[in-house]
Amino acid sequence: MADIIRLLSDNIANQIAAGEVIQRPASAVKELLENAIDAGSTKIDLIIKDAGRTLIQVIDNGCGMTETDARLSFERHATSKIKEADDLFNIRTKGFRGEALASIAAIAQVELKTKQHEVQLGTRIQIEGSDIVVQEPVQCTNGSSFSIKNLFYNVPARRNFLKSNPIELRHIIDEVERVALPHHDVHFVYYNNGDEVMNLTSGSLRHRIVSVFGKKYNERLVPVEENTPIVSIRGFVIKPEFCKKTRGEQFFFVNNRFIKNTYLNHAVTHAYNQLLAKDQFASYFLFLDVDPAKIDINIHPTKTEVKFEDEKSMYAIINSAVRNSLGKFNIAPSLDFEQETSFQTYIPKDRPVVPPTIKVNPAYNPFRSNSPISTSTGAVRIQQSQEQIEANLNLLDDISEQASQIQVQANFNDEVRPSGQITKSVYESSKTYQLHNKYILTQVGSGLLMIDQQRAHRQIVFEKFLASSLDGSAVVQKLLFPQTIELDNSSYALLLEILPSLQDMGFEMENFGKNTLSVSGIPAGLAENNAEKLVEQFLEQCKNNSHVHTEKQMEQIAWNMSLGAAIKKGRKLAADEMGNLIDELFACQSPNYDFKGNVIVVRFSEEELDARFGR
Repeated sequence: MADIIRLLSDNIANQIAAGEVIQRPASAVKELLENAIDAGSTKIDLIIKDAGRTLIQVIDNGCGMTETDARLSFERHATSKIKEADDLFNIRTKGFRGEALASIAAIAQVELKTKQHEVQLGTRIQIEGSDIVVQEPVQCTNGSSFSIKNLFYNVPARRNFLKSNPIELRHIIDEVERVALPHHDVHFVYYNNGDEVMNLTSGSLRHRIVSVFGKKYNERLVPVEENTPIVSIRGFVIKPEFCKKTRGEQFFFVNNRFIKNTYLNHAVTHAYNQLLAKDQFASYFLFLDVDPAKIDINIHPTKTEVKFEDEKSMYAIINSAVRNSLGKFNIAPSLDFEQETSFQTYIPKDRPVVPPTIKVNPAYNPFRSNSPISTSTGAVRIQQSQEQIEANLNLLDDISEQASQIQVQANFNDEVRPSGQITKSVYESSKTYQLHNKYILTQVGSGLLMIDQQRAHRQIVFEKFLASSLDGSAVVQKLLFPQTIELDNSSYALLLEILPSLQDMGFEMENFGKNTLSVSGIPAGLAENNAEKLVEQFLEQCKNNSHVHTEKQMEQIAWNMSLGAAIKKGRKLAADEMGNLIDELFACQSPNYDFKGNVIVVRFSEEELDARFGR
């Protein structure tokens, strides 16, 4: 029988490896940026065209490579970071597997220009599908320049699975942020289709966070610092009042390498216990310095997962460090229940402390007839008090009589109203009640109707947004003064993608460039007139919804808009507000269930109520 097991060719093996390491253009950006960091660069330029499909170029001023190193860098498992097995437990660099460049070269057309600082000529290598096309000396600047053209040109199936340009650009921005944040001493410049997207000059960590996410973050940051034999922690967390309804910026770095770890994320979240609502999430930028021998970073091709030797201790230290920082900067209230509040005094430092004195009138005699409180005066005061009491009682009788007349008239109106008819006048009467500021109760026909006010309003707003976007009938509510909104790079890229849909729904927006938009109008009927708040809430919903970019994109955008615009639980409604809400709900196409299938209305028949009482 013939042998059936054979060795794969290097080209096929590299393409298989590329499927694990290079999943999209952002993956190639990550690998090239990390290589530039490992080369000791102080300035890195990233140039993107067509969301990375046409060109990904990374230019650095690092140490550069010799001609031999440049050639070997594209071989599988060729690395300068590891010489023996023990080096795996002392890794502090970004890359070490030696798979990135070989994987990229297998699925793209790659050009490398590199030169060391002390030599006159550099090296130029051009590779297509793992085959070296050109290798020659060239005059170039110090450092390295990698150009990746036509990514996945020889794997059309992988290229067809790429998302739209705005989505791929957002993934690229995420990777740039994950590399730029820990290396705030490196100058990063990012260009997209010739436009400058980021220009992050070197500076402190706070300066880098503010440069990436906007000036408003400067007042939101609370520093965290803790040094222990197990781990050293530095970074920032966000003040509780600025936490978001959805997961915002949450970054963990171990030895300056971005990681994802739900267990450590819970340690930070638990530190905010009793400071946040249940539907709020804390943002943080925490950097952990751990002995490389105590962690294992070689468990995932993208190196975003790490195993810790003592994960429980890490949890406790992170939780304690965040708690201490929140308390130290007077974010978390500290209460001393043993201290008597009457003894709390506040005396300026420059004022001398004077003991209290007691003054006594020695001539005072309570039995004298001309004393302040005499018998005759007391009798007059008692008589005046009795007259006042009688007047108050008469006034209460008049009020009670008027109230009884009003109740009789209300009962008469209820009797003559047609039974089961749902009209606005019914809701304005005492037949509509609000329970726990969350539910609306009203009598309908021979039963009881219970309505979730938040879901009801959410469905109303959703159908209005959807209808206006489909037929172009959106009514715009002009703002008295246009509001300027400055967004971070990721949010800005997302907003540009869905801007036409937002304009169809009634938002009047203009793109000013540099991550800035001007809003001069919002959809009519929104209770929230703060355009910046509405847009930020909507973008957060879009970021955390994986189905926003589907065939039903317009429906999903309308739903995300309704999540931010709907009234919230706990809001007290007036009788006319409840009546209008019910009227608009039953005018919807789907009054009983919302877009996601959640129940809005629960009906209890009279028979069900009687059964509850055993009748």
